[in-house]
Amino acid sequence: MNLHLFIVTGLLVHCVFLASIFDIYFTSPLVHGMTPHYNPLPPPAKRLVLFVADGLRADSLYEIEEDGSPRAPYLRNIIEDKGCWGISHTRVPTESRPGHVALIAGFYEDVSAVAKGWKENPVEFDSVFNESKYTWSWGSPDILPMFAKGASGDHVYTYCYTAEKEDFGAEDATVLDTWVFDNVKNFFHAARSNQTMFSKVNEEKVILFLHLLGIDTNGHAHRPNSREYKDNIRKVDEGIKEIVSLLEDFYGNDGKTAFIVTSDHGMTDWGSHGAGHPSETLTPLIAWGAGLNYPQSVTSQAFEDNFLKEWKLENRKRVDVNQADIAPLMASLIGVPFPLNSVGILPLEYLNNSVHFKAESMFTNAVQILEQFKVKMTQKKESTLSFLFTPFKLLSDSEQIDILRKARSYIQQGKYNDVISLCKTLIILALEGLTYYHTYDRLFLGISIAMGFVGWTSYVILVIIKTHTNLMRTVQNNKASSVFAYGFSAVGIFIAFFLLIQAYPWTYYIYCLLPVPVWYAVVREFPVIQDLATLLLTFPLHQSIGFLFVCALGIEILVFSFFYRSTLTVGLIIFAGWPVITQLWAQAKITAVSWTLLCWLLAMFPLMPVVGREPNISLVTAAGLLILLISVSSLPSLWKSKNKNVHHKDLAILLFQMLSIALSIYVVNTTHSSLQHKQGLPVINQIISWTILASSLVVPLLSPTFLFQRLLSILLSLMSTYLLLSTGYEALFPLVLTGLMFAWINMEQEALQYYGLSLKPKLAILNFSYSTDITQFRQLHLDDTRRSFFFVFFIVTAFFGTGNIASVNSFDPASVYCFLTVFSPFMMGGLLVLKVIIPFVLVSCAFEAVQVTTQLSSKSLFLIVLVISDIMALHFFFLVKDYGSWLDIGTSISHFVLVMSFTIFMMLLNGLAQLLTTKRIELWGVTKYHAT
Repeated sequence: MNLHLFIVTGLLVHCVFLASIFDIYFTSPLVHGMTPHYNPLPPPAKRLVLFVADGLRADSLYEIEEDGSPRAPYLRNIIEDKGCWGISHTRVPTESRPGHVALIAGFYEDVSAVAKGWKENPVEFDSVFNESKYTWSWGSPDILPMFAKGASGDHVYTYCYTAEKEDFGAEDATVLDTWVFDNVKNFFHAARSNQTMFSKVNEEKVILFLHLLGIDTNGHAHRPNSREYKDNIRKVDEGIKEIVSLLEDFYGNDGKTAFIVTSDHGMTDWGSHGAGHPSETLTPLIAWGAGLNYPQSVTSQAFEDNFLKEWKLENRKRVDVNQADIAPLMASLIGVPFPLNSVGILPLEYLNNSVHFKAESMFTNAVQILEQFKVKMTQKKESTLSFLFTPFKLLSDSEQIDILRKARSYIQQGKYNDVISLCKTLIILALEGLTYYHTYDRLFLGISIAMGFVGWTSYVILVIIKTHTNLMRTVQNNKASSVFAYGFSAVGIFIAFFLLIQAYPWTYYIYCLLPVPVWYAVVREFPVIQDLATLLLTFPLHQSIGFLFVCALGIEILVFSFFYRSTLTVGLIIFAGWPVITQLWAQAKITAVSWTLLCWLLAMFPLMPVVGREPNISLVTAAGLLILLISVSSLPSLWKSKNKNVHHKDLAILLFQMLSIALSIYVVNTTHSSLQHKQGLPVINQIISWTILASSLVVPLLSPTFLFQRLLSILLSLMSTYLLLSTGYEALFPLVLTGLMFAWINMEQEALQYYGLSLKPKLAILNFSYSTDITQFRQLHLDDTRRSFFFVFFIVTAFFGTGNIASVNSFDPASVYCFLTVFSPFMMGGLLVLKVIIPFVLVSCAFEAVQVTTQLSSKSLFLIVLVISDIMALHFFFLVKDYGSWLDIGTSISHFVLVMSFTIFMMLLNGLAQLLTTKRIELWGVTKYHAT
């Protein structure tokens, strides 16, 4: 199999492995076919007002200012005198769409929604808005349309500002919230003189939804601890006060309006969200008005956190809920059916009503969730062979009937507290059953993926041994190969038939059939396995165990670095001693000293503050000036060699790259200054930034393919873009990393000579474009495993060394402000991924140079890299979990996604590095170079 076909196959296999985690852990929980249920008793409220302050953290709202005054005086007064409060616990992923779906529809959405930017409806679902008589909503075009689109009928009205208003660089993001408040005021002012509108807003079962995006926008732009974020909270507090006063006046203080203030998700200290950190999952909940409880004084409360003391709310009862619980609470207050797919449990402590009403509400809640359980069970039973189906034993059909009959009997007898207790038990059992059937195939799929993983890794190891070593001696037995082919074909047909008769989705065919060809490829190489076993038996046992121990230790260090970034610092310090341990320093003292110093210098970066630090544009400027200094220092050598190896047009390319660096420094500084003064992103800066980005991957292809010249050209081009994406010390990281890469190239050349594997070629005359001569390639040596490990280690360091953390929320939105400030999830995400990839590209190009200097084919070392990264991925696959805190769950999934992304990126970067190092675009005709 040639390299390109192998990479394509590997990419497909790894994309399947990556996608599998979402099919196993993040599939849509929705089922259809249930009937609506609602409380037969009259509701306490005619209308409900829902304020959702997007991106508002619980601590940011509840905490007291330094002078002792509350940050949100009106809402603080509600907590102390008029309503009840608590913390709403959100779930991963902490994004706007899933948060709003949980609040308004009562279920936790799967990650498939991210593919549509959390905006469109990947699946149809019921919501409180859909069940209402009328819903009017004001706010963001990213959120409101999805609930109107999913509604049955034409009773959900939306009023949105334009997407361009969601500008992180705007003068004042609070205008987003002011727009909402002003439009609500105008709406009710107009309703007084419009009889049709007046009659509609005075109907029962009406919902008013105010989506307030300013806090989230200010949090992204300035971070949650900023003055802007906190001032926006005060503005929202004032706006809510005005709207409440307006509505009470409009409805004549009829006492039939319920108010709820909450948030869809929180935000990290560095202005991002998406993962499971408490700053992202803890959101405020304040409720008052019709049907809602008044404040309850208490002397002590049992919570594991210290928030009550910090917020000075020890004497007001705190009632925490899960985010999905808010949907049944809203439905109960205005008397609409509970959303069909809701998994929320009605928080009775928020209700101020009769015990009879509470009992009927809980009974409705239990029946509604039980119906989902019954539909889910029926679906799974119908799609599973009868002798293989294992029902959820804790909630059999007879048990369901018995509990429902008993609950209805208790209601008739007036034993309302017994009804509530019984219904809570039924809800818990039904939810456990829903989870049971939702995860019914998880073990089955997990085993299939694990078998595919192990099989693929085994196959890659056998390919390395067969094609890149001298171990292969046994001749292939074609007859045995044919038997294996028939056997595995039969297995594949059996698996396909097994899946077909159970009507499994098409993705299951991929996951379950993938191990078949992979293991067939492994078994076909049985002679190689025999030769390997024979060879291993010739080595002393302690040597084999020692080698495996060192390999396992190296991989565990890489795995450990995902939990503790400082592990990379320890690794780099150990790397610094490599020349001393191997005696290489004796033959190349200057190179060895450079390697050691640069290892120590790079070792400092994993100890630096993570994302969330304050911007330090001075460091970005310093990095730019340093790279300009390096460029200037290379000019004399290029000028002197003008008539030999370097055409004068190459100097023009270098000068263009230096100009790009200078422009990047200018753009970063002027953009930062403009945004600080809230003047937005200058258009000229935006044009320059996109132009530099577009040219950065093309300009290196114009430079000569001599090893150091091409690597310098790649560094200069990528650094011009990287500076634009930097906000602090990370701008210095590529410089130190590249310095170490140059030292690595020289050290590997010395190592090759030290082990007597090759004569010492002159690095100055090595040419990437000549490296494809297969007659110069050598077979793999044991030391090549170390080279591959170094590469993987440097790739991991390239990620963590720039301040990233092992989480999907490891990004700082401020990084993209030179390119755009208007919210665009895919564009911003693409730029942030580019920032992560640039250090990867530098390492990959250096690795390509190592392969040239050590006279190895690009395929051979890359295969070892693939084995190392796949073992890491398999390790994290088994660490993925769906229990414990949402921080633990989110972190475990983030780790697997990251390491799989690394593997996929490395496969793509292998091709990109070859393109960047070996290809040249001739704009001025063919230039001939002569090595001297």
